[in-house]
Order: sequence, then structure tokens, then C-alpha cells
Amino acid sequence: MGITKIKIILVACIFTFFATSCETEGDGSNTLSGGGAGGAGGSGSFGNWLIPVNEVRDGGPGKDGIPALQDPDFLEAGQASYLREDDLVVGYKRGNDIRAYSHNVLDWHEIVNDQVGDFPVAITYCPLTGTAIGWGRSVDGNTTTFGVSGLLYNTNLIPYDRSTDSNWSQMRLECVNGSLIGNKVETFQVVETTWGTWKSMYPSTRVISNVTGFNRNYSVYPYGDYRTNHNNLIFSISPDDNRIPRKDRVLGVIVNDEAKVYEISKLKSQVIAINDEFNGDKLVVVGSKSQNFMVAFNRTLEDETVLEFEPVQNEGAVILKDNEGNTWNIFGEAVAGNRAGSALPGTSSFIGYWMAWGSFYPGAEIYEFTGNEY
Repeated sequence: MGITKIKIILVACIFTFFATSCETEGDGSNTLSGGGAGGAGGSGSFGNWLIPVNEVRDGGPGKDGIPALQDPDFLEAGQASYLREDDLVVGYKRGNDIRAYSHNVLDWHEIVNDQVGDFPVAITYCPLTGTAIGWGRSVDGNTTTFGVSGLLYNTNLIPYDRSTDSNWSQMRLECVNGSLIGNKVETFQVVETTWGTWKSMYPSTRVISNVTGFNRNYSVYPYGDYRTNHNNLIFSISPDDNRIPRKDRVLGVIVNDEAKVYEISKLKSQVIAINDEFNGDKLVVVGSKSQNFMVAFNRTLEDETVLEFEPVQNEGAVILKDNEGNTWNIFGEAVAGNRAGSALPGTSSFIGYWMAWGSFYPGAEIYEFTGNEY
């Protein structure tokens, strides 16, 4: 049996172990020692960390044991027979190039390094925190790719960049160890929703292929009941904020290193729009429970106009109308009206499990739904 095949079997066995034999309250596996110089199968050879090194954990498979993908193949929507309507995908749109990255593939690879037109992108996804974030791959003036370090902080993915071997915290959105320490991630807007919702909004989308060159069963979720069992933690978190059930999915918005979250479970079936404000930023948060999406944008435009929004129903990707009469799609792009062709300023926001938001942003503000949202 070849070495590559043996490695594939070993990685599959590790996933099976995690999914079937973890303790209800995980104690966190091994931690790094000696200032974090590489760790147990980890990445990097630099001593300084922006996060407590005794809380950086060896996740098990080791560096690149979970193989990131590079320049994957894509299928037309009608060819994606491996996906069900309710499977989650991460959608991205750049001009007329529209792509979806399925959780089915991301659960097994966590990072996809891609090129969309002239924009080098990475879709970073942590199955343990349920966080999918779009990262630009241009770092400190150089284009790089990201890999899976095998390390975790607060049960969240720590990618490493292959140019400098520096370690990055996915949810902190910054380099936390290595020669690029302190550098911030360039993020871009992605939409997490179901495959059914996504392809109804963008029928011409392509979706990542399940033929990746790796021997994985992409129809199987590798972590057992982890998504639905709120008591099932493979690794410990701190703090463990119990204001919301741990695995409830929320949209978090970060402003000045503080977060405000909006519970997807509190949405209505129809699209609703929330004109809100947090830490001085005027926001619009829009989502639908039945369509399983939630996104956030800034309402203050470059010309300092502050818009007020109402939802749009049954118009596919068009979900908002403002007080000037412009209509906007799910990526914050104006598609009709005097501002057609412009875009709303983005926010630092993404969907994840509440436990992750509660641990990374202690005391995070929780939006109080009144039932009168429309």
C-alpha cells in the first residue's frame, strides 16, 4: 500500500475517532509548550503569540493532515448531484463569476485556495465553530496560499500562510504568530445559505466539485452529532457563555473589536430587514429563516448618506429596497435606481456557532428581537 493511501486512511480514522469517541465535555487535547515553537505537529517556528500559547491546542491530524484545496474544479449547478437542497454552501460573487463552496467539501478540507478573475481568494471554514469567512490571499504585498496548521484556539481553526509559515486566527482575523504577527486579514463578503436557496438566487452558479483528488466520502459529515448536540465539545472553550444554546447559528458583526450577534432562529420565514446601530456604525441586517441566510452591511455611504431599508420578498437575490427607491441584492449591490452599480460598504461579519462568538468576543451584545421586525 502506498504512503499517500496510508495517510488518507489515517486521516479518515482520526475524523472517525473525533466523531464517535469524544467526551461530552472535551478537555482540549494537547496544548503547546515552550513558547509555541512548532508545537505537537503544528506550524511555525516563532516564539511570540498574540493569544495565550497554553490555550493553543494540537487538534490531532497535524500540519496539513487536513489538506487544503488549491484551484479546485467546479460543476454547473445541474451537475451537482452530490448536494441536497438543504446542504449548506458558501456563496461568492465577483462580477458575473458566481461560485459556491459546499460545506460537504469544506468539512473535510477547511480551506479552499482559489482564483476568481484577478482576485486570489481563500474560503476558510472551521467545522468546530461553524465559521466560513472569505479571505484575500494577498498578504503584506505578496500572494500566498493558506494551509491547515493542525492547531486550534478556542476550538477555532488556525490557518498558516505558506509564504512565511505564520499562524493566523480565523475568528480574530489576524496573524497571531510568526513574522507577520499583528497583520490583519482582508475579508470579503460571502453568503452562507442552503444549496436550494443559493441556486434559486443564482441559477448560473457553479459549485465546487466533489472530485478533489482526495479519497473522502463527501456525503458523510465527519463529526457525528457535533452540529446538533449542544453538549458535544471536542475541545474546551473559554468563556462558555450560556445566554444562547452553544450550537445555535448566529450572525456576528465586529466593530472596534467588539461584536453584536443576531440569532438566525429568531428570524421570520419571510425576509426581514433590521436598521440597527452598533458602536457608532449604522447597520442593516437582513435575513430569512426559511431561506436560511443572514447578512449585514453598513448603511452609511461614502457620500455620508444614511439609508433606511425595508425588505423585498420573492425577488430572488434582490432582498432590500431603500428610502430613495434603490433595490439591492444579497451582496449589497444596487441593481436598480439612481445608485445602480454602486455597493453598500461591507462589514466585518460572518455566521458561526454562538459558543464561538461568546468565547472570542466575551460579553458580545445580543440583538433583542421584538417580534415587530419586518
